[in-house]
Amino acid sequence: MSVLLIGGGRCLEGEVPIQGAKNSVLPILAATILARGMVEVRGCPRLRDVEASVRILRALGCRADWEGDTLAVDTAGMDGCAVSDALMREMRSSAIFLGAILARCGRAELSYPGGCELGPRPIDLHLAGLRQLGAEIDESGGMLHCAAPRLEGREIVLSLPSVGATENQMLAACGAAGRTVISNAAREPEIVDLQCFLNRCGAQVSGAGGSAVTVEGGGMLHGCTYTVMPDRIVAATYLCAAASAGGAVFLRGAREDHLATVTAVLREAGCEVRPDAAGIFCRCAGPLSAVRPVRTAPYPGFPTDAQAILMAALLKSRGATVFEENMFENRYRHVDELTRMGARVRVSGRTAVVSGVERLRGAPVRCTDLRGGAALCVAGLGAEGVTRVGEVFHIDRGYQDLAGDLTALGADIRREEEND
Repeated sequence: MSVLLIGGGRCLEGEVPIQGAKNSVLPILAATILARGMVEVRGCPRLRDVEASVRILRALGCRADWEGDTLAVDTAGMDGCAVSDALMREMRSSAIFLGAILARCGRAELSYPGGCELGPRPIDLHLAGLRQLGAEIDESGGMLHCAAPRLEGREIVLSLPSVGATENQMLAACGAAGRTVISNAAREPEIVDLQCFLNRCGAQVSGAGGSAVTVEGGGMLHGCTYTVMPDRIVAATYLCAAASAGGAVFLRGAREDHLATVTAVLREAGCEVRPDAAGIFCRCAGPLSAVRPVRTAPYPGFPTDAQAILMAALLKSRGATVFEENMFENRYRHVDELTRMGARVRVSGRTAVVSGVERLRGAPVRCTDLRGGAALCVAGLGAEGVTRVGEVFHIDRGYQDLAGDLTALGADIRREEEND
């Protein structure tokens, strides 16, 4: 079992490149099913969730081969339309394969997906949209049996701007006859990246980044070479790491237009944040100040994935900061672990109040989920002594080499294998 050992008290200095975006590459890998030809995905991060997607592609009969940070996918030999329960349980994002398989094969068989335990994240919106496009879906025995000999484009109105549902319906709509308009669509940058990839393959998709996405479906898609956008949550993590530990860092490739709500809060807390065409520079010196209430919301609001990470950066701030989590029910599971380090956080329902303390102490803690695990590392960088972070397989789902990146910035952090 892997653990991270973090010696706190070192300021961060230097430069690190930002990996490709996890939440962008996963739907892009599902979208390769629609392309009849070789697809090269460049800047593809080597993550547990990406490897899970690769196993799904291979189980469907596709080829997927790594060369450095490029993943080459060839779907010419795809001969399956079913994904096993074991593969589906590896990650929540596995549901994104449903729309693509259905569009290519006219049928699909999957179980309900797994992933971090962040509370109910039903795929009802995914299924409702696919049904509107003409799919017949039988939900029985924990399985989804789907059939759609012919998908027909139409207007789909989402009851809330779900990222996964928007992506699934974009993929299915590429194989539907006629025009599909997805209203109240999610507006995240990863939706724009998926649109750019599909259009590179010959699709006709427009409107991503706004509240209505239009797909002119029915055309044959071809292979392409595509570079994934930088991961905005990884960038937010390293900005918050600098805020927690102090110092000056440059995040090459990071884009502030994807991170405006996070950088605005860090500036309010007392950090100097300067973007340019090559990335983002961040300098943090002296104690931070508490900030106005932080409320998570769909993009362009404050990202729920950055909530725990920012909380960890503000544990030693002067004053009290209120967090309001509006996306998932169980997004405060990391709080008990932070408390072990001397943090003062009071949780009531969807609200958490962080009262700054003078110092944090290293302690043995365990990751509760992907972003909660990253938050523990951010807190450890600003703590006295050594923090032992267990169950880091959660972190591996979204960070290609968190320890290596932080080491490059001067952190005292190492990964070790311990017996169970």
